[in-house]
Amino acid sequence: MPWVFLLFAGLLEIVWAVAMKQSAGFTRLWPTALMGVSMIGSFGLLALAMRDLPLGTAYTIWTGIGAVGAFMFGLMFLGEALTAPRLVAAALIVAGLVMMKLA
Repeated sequence: MPWVFLLFAGLLEIVWAVAMKQSAGFTRLWPTALMGVSMIGSFGLLALAMRDLPLGTAYTIWTGIGAVGAFMFGLMFLGEALTAPRLVAAALIVAGLVMMKLA
């Protein structure tokens, strides 16, 4: 169950990062509210996952899911550039997540 908590915590991290971008510096009410709610949910689920998972593993995977997920969202929906260095960086993050899970 801690891995399920961690997965959903990571997915909510993507939601709050995207909502933060859409909030335009906290000037738009609904994206700002979504950011706050998803942030609280993400931290709460991360805390539940950390009851059973090592700190380094849980935190690394949580931030990795958020970082790669936000990167992919930006590529697919916000028209952000896909460059070789950005792709290599995302691949290295994923490789690190896999290594952390296996370790």
